[in-house]
Amino acid sequence: MLDIKLIRNQTDYVKTRLADRGTSYDADIDAVLQRDDARRALIFDNEQLKARQNEASRQIPAMKKAGQSVDALMAQMAELSAKIKEDDAKLAVLDAEITDLLARIPNLPDASVPVGANSDDNVEVRRWGQPRSFSFEPKPHWDIGRDLGILDPESAAKVTGARFHFYRGLGARLERAVINFYLDTHTSRGYTEVFPPFMVNKDSMFGTGQLPKFAEDMFKLEGLDYYLIPTAEVPVTNYHRESIVDGSALPFKYCAYSACFRAEAGSAGRDTRGLIRQHQFNKVELVKFAHPDDSFQQLESLTADAEYVLQQLGLPHRTVVLCTGDMGFGSAKTYDIEVWLPSYNRYAEISSCSNMTDFQARRANIRFKNTPKDKAQFVHTLNGSGVAVGRTVAAILENYQNEDGSVTVPEALRPYMGCDVIR
Repeated sequence: MLDIKLIRNQTDYVKTRLADRGTSYDADIDAVLQRDDARRALIFDNEQLKARQNEASRQIPAMKKAGQSVDALMAQMAELSAKIKEDDAKLAVLDAEITDLLARIPNLPDASVPVGANSDDNVEVRRWGQPRSFSFEPKPHWDIGRDLGILDPESAAKVTGARFHFYRGLGARLERAVINFYLDTHTSRGYTEVFPPFMVNKDSMFGTGQLPKFAEDMFKLEGLDYYLIPTAEVPVTNYHRESIVDGSALPFKYCAYSACFRAEAGSAGRDTRGLIRQHQFNKVELVKFAHPDDSFQQLESLTADAEYVLQQLGLPHRTVVLCTGDMGFGSAKTYDIEVWLPSYNRYAEISSCSNMTDFQARRANIRFKNTPKDKAQFVHTLNGSGVAVGRTVAAILENYQNEDGSVTVPEALRPYMGCDVIR
């Protein structure tokens, strides 16, 4: 969430930057400030009352020793105590209201983010590889998977429902090969692998910004305070929740495989076939905890790490910086990496890499100190898909398909697959 001191001291700047996202948050900002003014006034009054209470407490022993009556002073003490208790209750209500309002206000876009309304205004920053030119009519990955007998959405629909898949035979091995290839590559480049829980509690969802705003996109376990994770970003970022970490050791770099679960609320009719938009999918996530002075450079290197694995697989892709109107709720700057899909005849998102600055760290209370005597500061958190596995499989099937219906296995995956071609 945003720093309330920033909102108070630079109100017009905050309102202007938030408006660049395409929605006015002026009413929310004004509501925060109104309650903050009331809160600060109440704190001041409360401190005065407590000072009077302390003074009275000091007077009573002396008065008793001098044989003076303390009845009036004791009555005054009772009134002060009741008023302090009443004010404390009002403060608790104001604190909760301020927290709730701040939790619904997005992060400020960084000054380097292009201003725009939607994905049409995103800016391409680079491309890698050339889309393949086919001498035959290429098939979409769902047809390739069906014809090879390696993808079976029909059985998954019977067992579970729409937007689920069974992988079979070499399809299952390909998915597993991609996961292991990504993990091995990232750990060889300085990331520490963690294997997180696939369920988290409400505080963890709040810490990374999924709650309260995106509750409808989450799968909640009935009768329990657990949610299925939408991405490993949630458990891995919360790994350091309520902690003060060693600032001299920053950045911390983690990679994690997890299954991911998303209700995909509001996406009816979009990418209904194939592996692009599933309720359950696999992903390898990259998470960093960085010093505030270094976080945007860490974003560049994190994005490069996500691009690197696609390059090793020989998959053409491009990288775009998202405009203010298309970026995520908690992000200050985001790069999307889009892989070429012949069936779409365009690039499709396969990774999103973001610098959240201190937005998540404030919600999750993740701070650092360089030395024990230093004042604790909030870290900057970053995350990115390193990358989505199902979409990688889709891209491999489509870009490496052959006229006879087989699929050539990318060279980087052959040690994991044990074969050169999927027939």
